Amino acid sequence: MDSEYWSRSHPVLEVLRSRRERPDPPGQRRDGYKVGLAVEGGGIRGVVSAAMLAALEDCGLPFTAFDAIYGTSSGAINSAYYIGGNTWYPLSIYFDDLSTPEFVNFRRLLTGNILNLDYALDKVISEVKPLDVPGLLVSPVPLHISITNVDELRTVTVAKFESVAEVMAALRASMWLPVAIRGTTHFRDFRAVDGGVLTAHPFQLALDDGCTHVLSLSTRPIQPPRMRFGPMHYFTYWHLERLQRGLGSGYLAAVRRYRTDRRRLQARMREPGEAPYVLDLAPLPWMAEVKRHETRLGPILTGARGGYELMCCAIEGIDPGMAQSGGVQAIPRFTFVRRDYGSRSFGIPRPGTPPRMPTAVQPSGSVGGAVEVDD
Repeated sequence: MDSEYWSRSHPVLEVLRSRRERPDPPGQRRDGYKVGLAVEGGGIRGVVSAAMLAALEDCGLPFTAFDAIYGTSSGAINSAYYIGGNTWYPLSIYFDDLSTPEFVNFRRLLTGNILNLDYALDKVISEVKPLDVPGLLVSPVPLHISITNVDELRTVTVAKFESVAEVMAALRASMWLPVAIRGTTHFRDFRAVDGGVLTAHPFQLALDDGCTHVLSLSTRPIQPPRMRFGPMHYFTYWHLERLQRGLGSGYLAAVRRYRTDRRRLQARMREPGEAPYVLDLAPLPWMAEVKRHETRLGPILTGARGGYELMCCAIEGIDPGMAQSGGVQAIPRFTFVRRDYGSRSFGIPRPGTPPRMPTAVQPSGSVGGAVEVDD
């Protein structure tokens, strides 16, 4: 039976289940489809898409089930960790490392740097829970990182990199959130800001790249979109126009287009219509929304739990209403790790392996390492 929100036999779900049963390697697909994964970010709200990726991995769908991955902002970071494998562990950056004043601090408002990207990229992602950046350079599934080219007023997607440093520069540019971070950064030969400014969600990038099926991971809850702009939209518009004339107007147009597109996508969840197919999974109306700059542990963990449950229900064909009633539930698991910050041999983990840390308990999942079904 179909759920209230999507068809159990949606073409995107069907092709993923088929690839789980017959896991052909990338470049050797027998089904003839190009399946894309589009991952939305949104600051700390990215914990939702990170949990969805952890659930995908636990449901037997690693990154090699897709032909290309598209990420924006924290969604690009999540996608990079997903390609590295063992997504349950880096998911914890949101409730261990990024919910701290070192990353989010409104006392820095006057300096224009509410978010500290140096801490997030140079400390957390490079040292505390290191990202396998060399693995991205040789990945059989490309990661397309979206960046806003401020000078040319367009969205750029970058999938080919010459070095580890260039990957990190692309991630920094994609995460350079206007208003929360002062000015612009530079990527290659242009000024850059967050990849979502002119293309609010990367699912459109996947369609533009020729994907026949797209699994879209959204971090904002499903709800009737508000068509009016609020004060923060106009403040962001003013800020962007100061950076580059026309950038603010492009931002408002992107927000309007995003709201229209999401309404259209949600209408096609139960009746997909004709190809290309997009399944837009997002927190359901009864799930609490995680705020972009959330620092409270409770809402962050709740958002992760909801994202994990949502993905498991979709892949396994379970009515998500059971999650609301408690019929299915993501059960948090603990693990015990020891970190040696003094040893550089800790380094970057090999693809498909966790960081070099002795573990007393090795969970198979993330915050929701298992889904309990109440019959």
